[in-house]
Amino acid sequence: MSRPLALTLGEPAGIGPDITLAAWSRRAELKLPPFYVLADPKCLERRAALLHLNVPIELVEPAGATAAFARALPVVALNLPATAEPGTPDATSGPAAIASIDRAIADVIEGKAAAMVTNPVAKHVLYRAGFTDPGHTEYLAKRSFELTGDPAWPVMMLWSPEVAVVPVTIHVPFKTVTQHLTRDLIFETGRVVARDLIERFGIARPRLAVAGLNPHAGEDGTLGSEDASVVRPAVERLIADGIDARGPLAADTMFHEAARKTYDVALCMYHDQALIPIKTLAFDHGVNVTLGLPFIRTSPDHGTAFDIAGTGKANPSSLVAALRLAAQLVAKAADRHRAPVAARP
Repeated sequence: MSRPLALTLGEPAGIGPDITLAAWSRRAELKLPPFYVLADPKCLERRAALLHLNVPIELVEPAGATAAFARALPVVALNLPATAEPGTPDATSGPAAIASIDRAIADVIEGKAAAMVTNPVAKHVLYRAGFTDPGHTEYLAKRSFELTGDPAWPVMMLWSPEVAVVPVTIHVPFKTVTQHLTRDLIFETGRVVARDLIERFGIARPRLAVAGLNPHAGEDGTLGSEDASVVRPAVERLIADGIDARGPLAADTMFHEAARKTYDVALCMYHDQALIPIKTLAFDHGVNVTLGLPFIRTSPDHGTAFDIAGTGKANPSSLVAALRLAAQLVAKAADRHRAPVAARP
């Protein structure tokens, strides 16, 4: 890679620093792509000492990160301190996490970084710092629009070699799912997913399996009307738009091995319907990918794990998978740009 990946600090009191340090320590063994961390370097130095990890830190600008990566963990220093102890967020946690995200977005939009990878954040900590968006995904779309002027329809996809899933409604209480779930939301989500699977993942004709909302996809209306009145019309609209989609399907039979071979991504109607199968099948190596943005963003598919921060128990596998997937998507984009244009007949 000619340009490095930008890795955010995440919540300083969580396991983001732990898994970052652990991943870099095994960079050669894991064949990791070069990345730099946007952080208070003292925060990383303290955590490395606590974990007894020999991780030299080198302050760089993004352009120097790739050259430094083999000998030291490249860090682009932020002007905000991150003083929180492991497991205990403090008043510096939210501002430091937000500043790291903001700088990563700017770097990737300006072309200084090839893609961004985000460490986990704690939403309640961000809210105390003035954060008003539901989560990372929505904030990335807002900041992207502010910097580029191009509106984005962000979609959260959880990816693993075993299964890829998309929750159509995300962080909303279950009792309000039907209030948020609309034909347009399902259609626009499916359209973004199909486009990015083609353009970023190189799948020529993505197959979308759309889960029903109710048990047995409504059982012909006897278990709820939403599948017939909301989900099915959205699927028909996707098909009419040239997308290979089918549904609504009974969610309880969508995720066994034979069923997973029949589609490239499952569109699920609510958070747990999507996340339970992927966390069951790929708990340690699932990756959160934000589709619909003008840049590549991946993230580990887990939270801040305050209870094990600073103990050495945090598993970096999901961060490793996120770094690798980001690099793979960058490489696919480069390959498409290098592809020869066919001569006109």
